[in-house]
Amino acid sequence: MASTRAAIRYAKAILDLANSKGVAEAVNNDMKSIANAIETNVELSTFIENPTTTVEVKQSALLEVFSNVNGVTKGLFQLLFENKRFEILNAIAVEYSKVYDESNGVEVAKVTTAIPMDAELEAKVLAKIATLSDKKITIENIVDPAIIGGFILRIGDKQYNASVANRLQVLKRELSN
Repeated sequence: MASTRAAIRYAKAILDLANSKGVAEAVNNDMKSIANAIETNVELSTFIENPTTTVEVKQSALLEVFSNVNGVTKGLFQLLFENKRFEILNAIAVEYSKVYDESNGVEVAKVTTAIPMDAELEAKVLAKIATLSDKKITIENIVDPAIIGGFILRIGDKQYNASVANRLQVLKRELSN
């Protein structure tokens, strides 16, 4: 929990700096690719979280892996080096994208589907979203075969469950009453 609070503080500070230099969007793209790389690459995440690897080695490796990132992002690596906090890099990257979206009036809708969304389902989901939120919406698709079919839509603290699994649960409850 403390690392999440720290990650949020770092993310907000980096966003302020990026905004002042007019590179917030470029840094957001960096953060998305960093988060994606850490989440999809086990070797990278293990390396970053390894307490026996020196911060010097971590910093030079990150500067090599992410050599084309913005100067503000490289500044974050320097800050994490100085504070010996590389283990929260992924959390910072994720939080940065959240605060960046919030500052631009963009809300993320998490859409869980049994199979990856096609254009038809995305259109249905966007129509439903329009009834729930008047903000600019970015869709994040989560694939979970357990829902069988349909979709579950989450925007902020609102949830709309149109999954087949949910309908079956409701039917089961009604039949048992």
